[in-house]
This record gives sequence, C-alpha cells and structure tokens, in this order.
Amino acid sequence: MLKGTAREAAAEFFGTFILIAFGVGVVAQTVLSKDANGSVLGINIGWGLAVMLGIYTAGGVSGAHLNPAVTVALAVHRTFPWSKVLPYVLAQTAGAFVASALVFLNYREALTAFDGGTRTIDGATATASIFATYPQPFLSLAGGFVDQVIGTMLLMAGVLAVTDQKNVAPPAWLTAPLVGALVVAIGVAFGFNAGYAINPARDLGPRLFTAVAGWGPGVFTANGGWWWVPVVAPCVGAILGAWLYDAFINKHHVAPEAGR
Repeated sequence: MLKGTAREAAAEFFGTFILIAFGVGVVAQTVLSKDANGSVLGINIGWGLAVMLGIYTAGGVSGAHLNPAVTVALAVHRTFPWSKVLPYVLAQTAGAFVASALVFLNYREALTAFDGGTRTIDGATATASIFATYPQPFLSLAGGFVDQVIGTMLLMAGVLAVTDQKNVAPPAWLTAPLVGALVVAIGVAFGFNAGYAINPARDLGPRLFTAVAGWGPGVFTANGGWWWVPVVAPCVGAILGAWLYDAFINKHHVAPEAGR
C-alpha cells in the first residue's frame, strides 16, 4: 500500500484521470457527431459532472485538488505543504494525459471518419480542440490571459466558499456536486472566449498527448503559442481568487461567543 505523498499523488492521478476522461469524452462525442449527440450546454454539464466524479473519487485520500492552480493557491494562502506541490502537479498532469489516451482509443475510428485520418488543429475538420483548449480567432494572448485569470479566480473563490466551515459550508458529501455546479456556471458564463480551461493539467496533459498522437508540435505553436496561457494564467487566477476570498470573507468571520 502506498503511503504519504505517494498515496496522495496516486489519488490525484486517478481523480484527474476520471475528470478528464468524462470531460474530454463529452467534447469528443459532441464534436465527432457534429452536435447530433451533444451541445455546448451538454459539454458544460458534462464537465461539471466530471469534476463532481473526480472529487468523489479522490477527495478522501488527497483532498481532490485535481488542478495545479488549486494546489498552488492552497500552498500560497493555506497550509498545504510546498513539498507536495510538484508531486501533485505531476500526478494531475499525468492523469490528464492518460485519460486523453483513453478517449482517443475509444473514439479513434470516429476521429478518422471525421477528419479522414489527418489530425488537424484548425479548419473544418479540426480535432485538436477535442482534447486541449484553443482560443477564438479574435482573442489576443493578453485577452486570453485575462479570461483565464477571471475564470480561475471565480473557481478558487467558489471552492473556498463551499469548503469554509466558518461560512455556510454544506455537508461534506455535497461539496462535490456544488463544485461541479460552479464549473458549469463558469462554463456557461465565461466559456466562449477560449473554452475555460481554468486548470493547467486539464489543458497541458491532453495537449502533450495530442503532440505525440498525430497532431504534432503545432499544438504548441498554434494561435501565437497559446499553450502557455492556460498553464500560467489559471495559477495567477487561483492565487488571486484565494486572496480575494480571504480579504473580503475569511478575515471577517466573527468568533462564536462563549456559551453559544
């Protein structure tokens, strides 16, 4: 049996694997069926359910960060040990990579039917965006950075709100569906610009997979080298979201009076 950090990293790997398998899977079904078996709303709901299932999977062992940005923010603003940050991040990214391989294996024939066997990043038969996020043509790198900061800021503030026992936190078993609902809300409100990665592992793991599975190095040069934005900006957003939650909420909790 694994112990210590290895045990927690294994849980992060598998929890993120579950998250990405369902999340990327719903995108694949929607794109490859040309919206016959899915929709934008269905994708948003699918990602929310994927987050919920990932949290239920890993929560009891590792806390189910499932997101390097969350891990970094908890190290900066809470007591999460910095010594565990790298193992968590590597496990999360690896879980996302392997989950992408699973989705690819399942939909390989459908991919070929859709794109004729030529794995493309843009155009009418583009399929790279099934796995990783790519911005709208009008979006600049700066605009995309802001987009990812805002989305992840809201995610982190929401996560802290629903897990704050000094606030109106729900029972522990309700945390997962509420965080899932939060992800759906971010998707329907802030998903248009760039697909709301809001999670470096969710984007980098699948992007690395596509780079070696037929789409090639273009996945890192497309859209002006977009790839680093959903890796760096979510970390900034999560740190900012935690700071804002602390500044406006956490530091203002009133200590319970004696005898109450």
